[in-house]
Amino acid sequence: MHVHREDMVLVLTGKDRGKKGRVIRVFPKEERVLVEKINMVKRHTRPTQQLPQGGIVEKELPLHVSNLQVVCPKCGKSTRVAHKTLANGQKNRICKKCGEILDKEK
Repeated sequence: MHVHREDMVLVLTGKDRGKKGRVIRVFPKEERVLVEKINMVKRHTRPTQQLPQGGIVEKELPLHVSNLQVVCPKCGKSTRVAHKTLANGQKNRICKKCGEILDKEK
């Protein structure tokens, strides 16, 4: 997938179009991504051990990965992602606009 955890992304479609947020969790099999403070919904919950009062809880729902675009940390623009293999065999994601490597050093 072109989106990884801790990436900053821009929402392209839906009720939160134009908003930016940080990726919290990635679900590769479902091709969905959980983005911080984006696609918030209200859920009615029963009282539990963790939430003894219960009531209405606001939480994020996953978005489809096709509705997101990665924001380059170097140029600050939303961009498509290219993949490039380096000489040492490591695969990296690259910003199509400025050519900067998007992957953090591991």
